Amino acid sequence: MEKTSINGSMTDVAYDTIQNQIVTGALKSHELLSESEIARELNCGRTPVREALQRLKFEGFVEILPRRGILVTAVDVSKQLELLETRRPLENLVVTLACKRASDSQREEMRSLADRLESAIAEADRSRYLAINKAIHLLEAEAANNRFLQSQINVIHNLSRRFWFSFISDTHSFSKAAVCHADTLRAIADGDQEMAARHNSDLLDLLEAVTRQAIDQR
Repeated sequence: MEKTSINGSMTDVAYDTIQNQIVTGALKSHELLSESEIARELNCGRTPVREALQRLKFEGFVEILPRRGILVTAVDVSKQLELLETRRPLENLVVTLACKRASDSQREEMRSLADRLESAIAEADRSRYLAINKAIHLLEAEAANNRFLQSQINVIHNLSRRFWFSFISDTHSFSKAAVCHADTLRAIADGDQEMAARHNSDLLDLLEAVTRQAIDQR
């Protein structure tokens, strides 16, 4: 029983580490990875790495090539529109449930994240913005208190973050998105479902427009 717990913990560490490296571009599209090298770098066994890679394959971050290794997939910009189409109703549900179910401490953390996000934008700190953006999505999904919804929306958010890291560099888009994020967070913290849904819809409209612009510029 203890071994399962350890493996589960190391699998999560391997998964988070590899996924973050792919999302941020530390691991490039079409790069070939070695299961044994990853295990050595993470100082863990190959079993948790293998399990982590299976999760990443399911989510579309890697392909497992027999006798060749693990291939980091390329970002398909056109599929981002499909992703947003799926994200919209799920995220609306997350926001609605979070308004109802968030704890007092979660609402306090939402207000803090909104302030920190605006600070990152004011300092033009893109990496910090994206790190806070991840924390925002995780907190909102956790506050919705629905583990199945949380699992699905987290995958979508991670794929969306990879797109932003890969294709969006202008600070104006980040600034506009930050306003929508901050307004959504504060509305959730206040328990205002109507305003939270409206601000979140504004965010997704913006993301769709930026995605279409990225496709047109290819």
